[in-house]
Amino acid sequence: MLENFSVREASWSDLEHLVEFNAAMALETEGKLLDKDRLRSGAEAVLSSPSRGVYVVGEYGEGPQERQVIGQLLITYEWSDWRNANFWWIQSVYVHPDWRNRGVFRAMYEFVLQQAETRADVCGIRLYVEQDNAQAIAVYDKLGLRPTPYRVIEVDFVFPTAV
Repeated sequence: MLENFSVREASWSDLEHLVEFNAAMALETEGKLLDKDRLRSGAEAVLSSPSRGVYVVGEYGEGPQERQVIGQLLITYEWSDWRNANFWWIQSVYVHPDWRNRGVFRAMYEFVLQQAETRADVCGIRLYVEQDNAQAIAVYDKLGLRPTPYRVIEVDFVFPTAV
């Protein structure tokens, strides 16, 4: 684990990092240029209403003034009537390229996992990953996340899928 590294829930002071990291992640993984005003509004919606989700950030640095956000993920919720509890969905995963392969995502994931395991209202953790993102799939596999028999299908009103 990195020295001088910590994981915490994001706060309003992280907003610009969340916007920049979401834009970078979409461009890198899906080749999409996202509108930063829309991203900002989306991140603000989460920060202002925890019922929508919570961002988790990884940060590095020695003192409060020197700390920098180097990774993020977003937790959203899906109610399972079969389990009478929520699945926590991990989304918007991004680690700055300079900090990859150094345990940043693992630490953020373990932070989330530890919180989830202590709560009776959480029945599991799920995430989705681009099917061609072999590097991310390998990381998730090492952490014990396994494919499910389900396939995600959707109608997207913002980014329609070409057929």
